[in-house]
Amino acid sequence: MTDALSPVFAALADPTRRRILAMLLEDDMAVTDVAEPFEMSLAAISKHLAILAGAGLISQEKRGRVKWCKLEPDALREASVWMTGFGLVEPVNLDAFERFLNAELGTPPEE
Repeated sequence: MTDALSPVFAALADPTRRRILAMLLEDDMAVTDVAEPFEMSLAAISKHLAILAGAGLISQEKRGRVKWCKLEPDALREASVWMTGFGLVEPVNLDAFERFLNAELGTPPEE
């Protein structure tokens, strides 16, 4: 595994972080909105967000007093290209990825 991909796969290994990515598929979100459905502290969510950002899966920016999170799908594409090289998986389709995450997490798709 290349050094650039190691943080991506490490970030994807955690179910909380996968759920956060599924939430961000819909739209950018404020950190407090990301934290709302979880039963953990804002500090714990911030640590998860830092890992996702460090892997390049999300970006964060401050808008006024609010910190916003945005999905950065290129990191997923790079991981998909790497896995496709083994002929075991198809390239990542973000719509299909969203359906997969919703099914895994038992969350209904948003309309």
